[in-house]
This record gives sequence, C-alpha cells and structure tokens, in this order.
Amino acid sequence: MAMVMITWLIAIPLLGVVTGMRTFTPMAVLCWFAYFGHLPVQGSWAAWTAKLATAIIFTALALGEYVGDKLPKTPNRIAPGPLVARLVFGGLVGAIVAEALEGSGVEAVILALGGTLIGAFAGFLIRREIVSQLGTRDWPVALLEDISAILCAVLAMGVITG
Repeated sequence: MAMVMITWLIAIPLLGVVTGMRTFTPMAVLCWFAYFGHLPVQGSWAAWTAKLATAIIFTALALGEYVGDKLPKTPNRIAPGPLVARLVFGGLVGAIVAEALEGSGVEAVILALGGTLIGAFAGFLIRREIVSQLGTRDWPVALLEDISAILCAVLAMGVITG
C-alpha cells in the first residue's frame, strides 16, 4: 500500500516535473522501461511505447532537446508553444503510467500536469537564478539540469515499476 501511495503521490508528479524541465526525457525513459518489459503496457492502447523504434525516436528527440536547449535562440520553456508541448507530453506520460498500473487515468494526468507546471516554471526560475547568482554562463547549469532530468526520470520509473 505504501508503494502505491509513493507511486501516485511522488513518482507520477516527479515524471511531470521532469517533463516540465525536459519535454522528451520522461517519454524516452518510459519507452525504454516498457521496451525492456518493466512497464506492463502490452495489450493496451499504450503498447506502442514498448516498441524499439518508439524508444529510439524519443531518445533522439530528447538528445535533440538537450542540444537545442543550449542554443541562444531557443524560446523559454514557459513561452506558450513550449509550455503547451510540455503539458501534452506530461499528460501523456501520466496516462501511460496509469494504464500500466491499471489506475485512474484522470488522477494520473492531473498529477502529471501539476508536476509539469511546477517543473517548467520552477526549473526556469531556478536555472535563471543560479546563472545570475554565480555569474556563470547558462550552458553548464543547463547541462546539470539535463543530468538531473535523466536521473529523476529513471528514479521515478524505478519506483513505478517496483
């Protein structure tokens, strides 16, 4: 019972937070967990996440996002377009996890969307503040954020898959 509560109250929102930080990282990690059979999506509408091609595509998108995030012309994550994309993928991740756990899709989507909003705005503000306070360039802080996003997504999926 405790693991179920941790999954729903911490792991799913954490996947949302990571989606707010990096749009494609949670999907890529989720797809690899599904591909290796740790996330039971077979026979459901989310079975497409367990295909090798899907895992590779989302991994390539995540890698592209890591590069694009460091470019000076990339819009802020809280700009309308990037924020909507993050919300779409945050909701999708929540729905896929709920499907795999045979839980409430609505609850998982709401938890993931809340996490996504927190991740997007807090991530933006924290990164901006760290760069300002340290008087450093943005890319080292962004690289730390990339690493944090990967580790948190793997941690959340590890909790979810037990």
